[in-house]
Amino acid sequence: MTILVSDGGEFRVDCHVKVLDDRIVERAKRAGLDAIVYAPHFTRLPEIRERAAAYSSDDLLVVPAREVFTGPWSDRKHVLALGLDDPIPDFISLEAAMAEFERQGATVLAPHPEFANVSLTEADLHRYADAIDAIEIFNPKHLPIHNRRAREIADRLSAPPFTSSYAHLPSSIGAAYTAFEERFETEADLVEALTDGVPRRVVYKNGWRRVRTTAAELAHLGYENTWQKVDRFFLSGMEATHPQHIAYDGRFDDAGVY
Repeated sequence: MTILVSDGGEFRVDCHVKVLDDRIVERAKRAGLDAIVYAPHFTRLPEIRERAAAYSSDDLLVVPAREVFTGPWSDRKHVLALGLDDPIPDFISLEAAMAEFERQGATVLAPHPEFANVSLTEADLHRYADAIDAIEIFNPKHLPIHNRRAREIADRLSAPPFTSSYAHLPSSIGAAYTAFEERFETEADLVEALTDGVPRRVVYKNGWRRVRTTAAELAHLGYENTWQKVDRFFLSGMEATHPQHIAYDGRFDDAGVY
């Protein structure tokens, strides 16, 4: 397999991945990535930070983040946050999540806008335009119409773009990435660049790999929303990121939607 080498004048980031192990790190390096943003589902921030630190190195920066699931299952609005200091649960209102991001001074990204029932709508993006630091304009899980709509929304809002593999599967790593014009050394550097709108380009490849990645990720989405959901919410008990979990010490009880 060919190993791609990142250009010395840019910094390549897969801005949203769900999986992390030795295979992921190796694939990321082979794809020429300099960093990945690790934001697994239903995992508390301390655990994410610990795992990210364990796999981060001089060759690949692993940045911890949280994709917070706001709202009920029928109308989920996912929001990706970097630079968090304190844990935030899932299943709270969008208003409560955005207020907490603001309190912590987090960098806020809008992944897969207007996609299915799991995303911020254009109306949401207009409402929180001043708080959202970038909008995802390409996602391999999307069909072309979804990516086109995301680009149009970002253009209308004059919002900085980003992309990611949104990898739930190891094979998706590096399918798309954001290339910044500046080099970064730390998590704080990348978070600041996203907040400040540092110039970047969105990079992805069309062709057979794109089709294969989209098909595989959509199939996994179907699994997530059927059998995995049944196991997680009906057989496994309270979710670790539920707002009433003891880990949150009652701070989000009033904001919970369940």
